[in-house]
Amino acid sequence: MKSLLFSFLFLFLFFLSHISASNSSIDTFLECLPSHSNPSHPISNSIYTPTNSSFLSVLQNYIRDSRFNTSTTPKPLAIVTALDVSHVQATVICAKTNGVKIRIRSGGHDFEGLSYISNVPFVILDMFNLRSIDVDIPSETAFIQAGATLGVCFTVGAGGHFSGGGYGNMLRQYGLSIDNIIDAEVIDANGRLLNRESMGEDLFWAIRGGGGASFGVILSWKINLVRVPEIVTVFNVQRTLAQGATDVVIQWQQVASTVDRKLFIRVQPETIQQGGSKTVQVTFIALYLGRASSLIPLMNKSFPLLGLQAQDCTEMPWINTTLFWNGNPTGTPLEVLLNRTSSRRPYYGKHKSDYVKTPIPRAGLETIWKKMIEVQLDNIVRMQWNPYGGRMSEIPEDATAFPQTLLILISFILKYELIELFISYQTLRFFLT
Repeated sequence: MKSLLFSFLFLFLFFLSHISASNSSIDTFLECLPSHSNPSHPISNSIYTPTNSSFLSVLQNYIRDSRFNTSTTPKPLAIVTALDVSHVQATVICAKTNGVKIRIRSGGHDFEGLSYISNVPFVILDMFNLRSIDVDIPSETAFIQAGATLGVCFTVGAGGHFSGGGYGNMLRQYGLSIDNIIDAEVIDANGRLLNRESMGEDLFWAIRGGGGASFGVILSWKINLVRVPEIVTVFNVQRTLAQGATDVVIQWQQVASTVDRKLFIRVQPETIQQGGSKTVQVTFIALYLGRASSLIPLMNKSFPLLGLQAQDCTEMPWINTTLFWNGNPTGTPLEVLLNRTSSRRPYYGKHKSDYVKTPIPRAGLETIWKKMIEVQLDNIVRMQWNPYGGRMSEIPEDATAFPQTLLILISFILKYELIELFISYQTLRFFLT
């Protein structure tokens, strides 16, 4: 009994000393910030602590998944919403000298909450204010700060998007975002501002696909712009299992990575209610960098099982396709792109990405559909299968720190509880991170 009491007392005193040390560290961290930032841009205007009335709203503004927004979710000791490069440098320097952990987020979504939660005392360096985009038309380049958000998925921050690889629906024609990066600005662990020349090619290689936050704080990316036709074509076609979706998916696997590189077709299987029971519906969503008049014969020749017709296709300027891919109704004004507040309701979800190199046979697909249907009725299971090929097949494997093969994203949109899906098929393996 005495031994148990002693152990409890020791743990209690250790817990108190840990809290005291954390409070001391955060105090000295906050005191350190002004002396390392630009006086003409007071960092005090960028600091939020739990005693500030706006603390929770600033913290929660870019949390998309409700499972990371609970009363028990670890909260930061402070949030620095950087307004100036010196604020980033000061945060890095003062955190390092005071032993404070930093979480960096750039204003986009984060499927695992890694940019704003931690199991040890931490502060958030929030980059959402650093979001300028400077376009140089003559050189066909642009500088994009980390806090800018992107089209197609409005809640993607440029910082994480580029450093993680940056796949999009023009990758078969132009490669990934990182394949078009020509320079970057990074704050290293010593608070130094580096560009490609001063950071060296090894670090420049690593931050393109290897996760920028692992190596420093990404301030901005310089990218080569790409040319797109004045008018492009999109389509969104659904097929249920009863309508032969499995056969269509099998053919899609055979042609999606080898068809004309101007065509990108995403496959999105998801569970739906139909006639009082649950089934799988597969959506085929596409962007074609050309007119419908050339897309229809291309599809009839390469992918006839989908049965694409002219009325399935919509022509529009490329910028409007960002609204289409986000699910906005036709006619939605482009000004919506300027709204950084997500219009989607909070959700509980789990996402996992994996890669396959060979087509999944019919038996494997049918096992996947079966497992999806078996999931609790009130939950939605959704996958996104994105083909590579085209330009992606021409880029050397070691050109960037990003694996290049077929990407599958599986999502669990959970209404009441968290679940795990296991698929017992050797070519398709999902592991929870």
